[in-house]
Amino acid sequence: MQRVVSLLPATTEIVCALGMGDHLVGRSHECDYPEQVSQLPICSEPKYPFQGTSYEIDQRVKAVLAEGLSIYRVHTETLKSLNPDLILTQDQCEVCAVSLNEVEQCLANLGMEASILSFSPETLEDILADIQTIADKLHVPKQGNQLQRAITQGFEDIKAKTSQRPQVHIEVIEWINPLMTAGNWMPDLIEIAGGCSTLGESGKHSPFIDFEVLKDANPEIIAIIPCGYSIDQTKTELDHLFSLSGWNELKAVQNNQVFLADGHQYFNRPGPRIADSARILAEIIHPDSFPQSHKKTGWIALDVF
Repeated sequence: MQRVVSLLPATTEIVCALGMGDHLVGRSHECDYPEQVSQLPICSEPKYPFQGTSYEIDQRVKAVLAEGLSIYRVHTETLKSLNPDLILTQDQCEVCAVSLNEVEQCLANLGMEASILSFSPETLEDILADIQTIADKLHVPKQGNQLQRAITQGFEDIKAKTSQRPQVHIEVIEWINPLMTAGNWMPDLIEIAGGCSTLGESGKHSPFIDFEVLKDANPEIIAIIPCGYSIDQTKTELDHLFSLSGWNELKAVQNNQVFLADGHQYFNRPGPRIADSARILAEIIHPDSFPQSHKKTGWIALDVF
């Protein structure tokens, strides 16, 4: 049986969704779903205490990267004791998780040999392809195909309703200070959910923007979904947005169409629950067409007036 260490929450979820959770022998410090993975040894941690406001975190991360330092530490002795055959990691974002280079360096220092799969999805198609890549590596191609079909069917079920409705202009805030809107696969999710966005581009990294850009876009709906933030964490950051000159004049604010969603469990995990992320957006954009099954757990409405 292959021994797998997953250093990315999304790949941990994929392995489990493929029915191969018993192959996991180690995880990252952020892997927390499904619940049973919490019993696995932790193989990574941040080198620095990334706490505080979104602005403080952003400044700390930029300072670390400017010095050419890595943000995360691999627990080398733990990894050595686990003796994995396969390690799953990423090379998309130095901030998100342990990088491919760090894993390769760790193995070289230990004199260990293990297969490494590294992922950098930018679109929904990439996410589905990554699922099949992991399934093939674990010798369960059929399960990979089934999981892809289940996710695709989830999208189709949503589109069957939203395609009959006029698109609604929604913009997603992916970081609060500095302000960032959502790119990569988020515009695709928005389209599936019956919305449209003008500030983010599918397949491109999420861009930082000036607040004036958001003001000019003046969307009908604003969804605040900071990367890696739970809803409760996001609530602590809202005063910054409220203090921005012109925030209260935004159409979405005036019409009580501002929402918070869970950017830790959903949206920013390119794995099996990505269809749930589309469903959350659909519940927000077209509430009369979808039962509010994720309300309070995956999203909440923000009463601003």
